[in-house]
Amino acid sequence: MDYAALGFKAGLEIHQQLDTHKLFCACPSVITENVDYTFERELRPTGSELGEVDRAALAEARRQRRFVYRASRAATCLVEADEEPPHAANAEGLEVCLTVATLLGSRVVDEIQFMRKIVIDGSATSGFQRTALVALGGKVDSIGIQTICLEEDAARLLEEREGTVYYGLDRLGIPLIEIVTAPDITSPQEAEEVALRIGRLLRATKKVKRGLGTIRQDLNVSISAGNRVEIKGVQDLRSIPSILEKEVERQLELAAVAEELQNRVSDRDLAGQGSREVTDLFVDTSSRT
Repeated sequence: MDYAALGFKAGLEIHQQLDTHKLFCACPSVITENVDYTFERELRPTGSELGEVDRAALAEARRQRRFVYRASRAATCLVEADEEPPHAANAEGLEVCLTVATLLGSRVVDEIQFMRKIVIDGSATSGFQRTALVALGGKVDSIGIQTICLEEDAARLLEEREGTVYYGLDRLGIPLIEIVTAPDITSPQEAEEVALRIGRLLRATKKVKRGLGTIRQDLNVSISAGNRVEIKGVQDLRSIPSILEKEVERQLELAAVAEELQNRVSDRDLAGQGSREVTDLFVDTSSRT
C-alpha cells in the first residue's frame, strides 16, 4: 500500500510508568491484589474558573454511577483517597523527565506547574488528573517531539455491574512520563520503529517500570480521504503496524461507501429532506461498528 499517496500521517502519545514512589506521596508504586479497606464515592461536575462546566463531565454525571474503591495500606494512603492534600511532587520523577528531555533535545519550560484535567469517570478520586508540562520540542531521529509531561496514573478498573464501578486504588498516583510526537510518521512500520526507539531511550534511564501495563501508546492517525482518529491504550509495540493498517483500510472503505452514496443519490434527491437521528434504530443490533 502506498501510504505516501494516501496522505498517511500518524503521531504517538507514549505513557510510561516511572520506577519511583508515587507522584504526590511516599507510597510505593506497586500493584497488589490485597484489599484492606474499601470506600464509595459519587462524583459530580462543577464549574471551572470561567464558570463553564465540561461537557464530557456533564455526560458522565448523567449516568449516575457509583464508584467503589478497593485499597491496600501497602500501596495507598489518604492522598489517594483524596482525604489529604497532595504532598510535594516527586523530585526523582521530575529528574527522570528532565533527563529524557535532554536526551531528546527538548527545551525545558521556565517554570513547571501542575495543572488539573477534569476526570469524573471514577478513575481519579479527586475528580481530576494532575499533569505538568516539562518540556517542548526535540526530535527522535527525524520525528518531532511536541511535549513531554509528568502526570499521575489512574486507578485500575476492576469491574462494573448494575451501575456500580469498582476500581483498584493501588495504581492511582503512580508517576507517568508522557511523550507526544508530532504527526510526522509516514507509515505504520515507521510508527513501530519510533515507539521502539523511544522505549529504548526510556529504559536507558533505568528509572522506568517493565512489564505488561507499564507502558501504553495512544495512536493518532489520518489519511487524506478520512479523518484523524485516536486509538487508545495500545500495549504491545509489535501490534502497532497491524492496528494502523486496519484503521487505514477502515477509512478507505468508509470513503468508498461515501463516494458510492454520492453517485447513487443526487443533491436534488436530498433537497428538503433534512436530517434524522437513527441511533435508536441500531441499539439492539449485534454489530460492533
